[in-house]
Amino acid sequence: MDTIIDAWSQHPNELFMSQPWLGSILRWTGQEDLGPLPLSATLRAMDEAGVERSLLCAWSGPYGMLISNDEVAAAVTAHPDRFAMVAAADLRYPVAAVAELRRAVTELGAVALRIVPWLWNLPPDDRRYYPLYAACVELGIPFCTQVGHTGPLCPSEPGRPIPYLDTVLLEFPELVVIGGHVGYPWIDEVISLATKYPNFHIDTSAYAVHRLPRPLVEYLRGRGRTRVLFGSNWPMISPARCLERIAELGLDQEAQTLFLRGNAARVFRLDG
Repeated sequence: MDTIIDAWSQHPNELFMSQPWLGSILRWTGQEDLGPLPLSATLRAMDEAGVERSLLCAWSGPYGMLISNDEVAAAVTAHPDRFAMVAAADLRYPVAAVAELRRAVTELGAVALRIVPWLWNLPPDDRRYYPLYAACVELGIPFCTQVGHTGPLCPSEPGRPIPYLDTVLLEFPELVVIGGHVGYPWIDEVISLATKYPNFHIDTSAYAVHRLPRPLVEYLRGRGRTRVLFGSNWPMISPARCLERIAELGLDQEAQTLFLRGNAARVFRLDG
């Protein structure tokens, strides 16, 4: 199998793992309370699946940082050949959020920003995101988000692609956006956005690949082969579990290489 870049993972700390909304995700994935993990566990999970590099994300929510940018940067510094950093920012304080994003990129080496709309109950066309979108364009980094229904017991509406992401992509045509977690049950809306906007991409995190919606698999096989990225959502699901039935997708060699590595390397500029 090709070497792999995992577009969505996190190395959770104790604060992250203590969040009450995590319980429904663990129930969905059939896991017990994970607790904080040593970094060696994340590296071992990567090695088991042939993952060369993981995009580790920081997390910010309405009550502050859950996984700080500095924590993620420390993991990347310890293993720069295995990890890259995805920053977080606090939507409550737009000026400070932009300053923190700039620091994360220029001082800590972040290659993207991720905000999870369901955690804030704010869709991505909310005014509080907009200063960060402008900063992402200026800094030359992608904006990563979540699309589709919400695993935690929170409203799913912020993850609806149309009209929310449609508005963002119209108003920020230079912004590169990656919609993670596939977008079910609005998969036709997701694919329509990827067809309409050349800077919109999809990642398959939180899904074992044999469970991907059939329209997305067909898109990945054909005209969407440059627009879909592999992601796991480790530790909620391991990359090995995600990929164990990849042959069932029926991808040709080019499509599989782009899906597993090439698209992420290009979008996140991981090959220099």
